[in-house]
Amino acid sequence: ADIALAIGSVPIPGVWFGDAAAARGLAREWNEYAATAARDHKGRYGFFAAIAPPDVEGSLREIEYALDVLQADGVALMSSYDGRWLGDEAFRPVMNELNRRKAVVFAHPAGVGEDQTPHGIKAHILEGPFDTTRAIASLLRNGVLSSCPDIRFIFAHGGGALPYLAGRLATLSDGSGDMKPDCMGDLLGRLYFDTALCINEPALAALRAFCAPSRILLGIDSPIIAAPTEIAAWRALSLDPDLRKRIERGNASALLPRSE
Repeated sequence: ADIALAIGSVPIPGVWFGDAAAARGLAREWNEYAATAARDHKGRYGFFAAIAPPDVEGSLREIEYALDVLQADGVALMSSYDGRWLGDEAFRPVMNELNRRKAVVFAHPAGVGEDQTPHGIKAHILEGPFDTTRAIASLLRNGVLSSCPDIRFIFAHGGGALPYLAGRLATLSDGSGDMKPDCMGDLLGRLYFDTALCINEPALAALRAFCAPSRILLGIDSPIIAAPTEIAAWRALSLDPDLRKRIERGNASALLPRSE
């Protein structure tokens, strides 16, 4: 698909299935495999390391190994684990360590149950974007975005429904702490978003109206959707050439040293 450099991450459902030992083994297997691919194809691949935040001790160890030894480009998280979103207090030690390291953190929607969507529609189609939105709201509500300002969050799929619902969140929330509208706007303005599954005019228009051009990164959902298919859709969009270049590579180059 003429992609020069790709940063890979573990897809749904991640590595957490309720067993800490299994999660540690799966995370290590992915991280070492991805590091080998990046090393063997230098300049073509990078990776976000897998961890399992419900296992705090294991996550802290794997963050150290993945970032210091394997030279991962950042850490990949699911939007929720066992019904708890990323802002949950149980995950605070992991967030504090990622903040200390000024890590790039890529958040992808978690696997969700099939009981919340209309019959015949897979849950990830609708619930995935909403789980991402809930994760961002939980980071705001619990003060993680303000207390961990050095984490550089990237949210998949244009931040889910956030561009559409951020105004509603600011207007109807209680206005305390990070939920104050001015504070909320500043904190959300620091986030990054990828374009996976929002490579269409309405979704990109909402995302571009919501955040600065420097905060949008080209993302695709390969192999769920073939890379050539998403790149063809991307090329078919009518975009300012300078903006296109920034989204395709310039913004990532500023965020991820491997892509310079």
